[in-house]
Amino acid sequence: MILKANNIFKSYGDLAILKGVSVSVNKGEIVSIVGASGAGKSTLLHIMGTLDKPDKGTLMMEGQDVFALSEKQLSDFRNKHIGFVFQFHHLLPEFTALENVCIPAFIAGMDKVEAERRGMELLDILGVAHRAKHKPGAMSGGEQQRVSVARALINNPTIILADEPSGNLDSENAASLHQLFFDLRDKMQQTFVIVTHNEELARISDRTIHMRDGLIY
Repeated sequence: MILKANNIFKSYGDLAILKGVSVSVNKGEIVSIVGASGAGKSTLLHIMGTLDKPDKGTLMMEGQDVFALSEKQLSDFRNKHIGFVFQFHHLLPEFTALENVCIPAFIAGMDKVEAERRGMELLDILGVAHRAKHKPGAMSGGEQQRVSVARALINNPTIILADEPSGNLDSENAASLHQLFFDLRDKMQQTFVIVTHNEELARISDRTIHMRDGLIY
């Protein structure tokens, strides 16, 4: 088990979003989280990704109680252990695909030559090496999302958390992205937790977690 969230509660003001949620994830698993809008899926994902903190509950990752870390330690832990893929790829428009992919590696202290070597290797695996010198505005939506997946993988994270990663893609590109996740799991033993409304992705995942009104059912 590489991640265990235990009895997570989260409210914003008087609005209770998570009401005692517990989740565990094993290495090499592809887990989908599904449920209606407002069920608490993205809030749970953000807490699992340490982008937000729970009001109550613990998050263990690789044996580390992550919310016991200082802000600086937590930032370093997040950079090295967690990759993120969002619905909107959040690529920086002024940088090339390769430069975007390398940013987390530079933050982690990887030297430029090694980061670019690793970045090109990932862009090649993801089928977009020919776009390495292009800026996001010159790429299709599907290509941009693949670049964002490469960026998530650059530091060889423990887990990748994806929030509606195919929500902005047409059905063909969505299916291609979903297949990519399974290929990465098979080739690299990569672990994914994916919030999705895509029924096909949920169906083919190793496990599906259903959420409703801040609870898993």
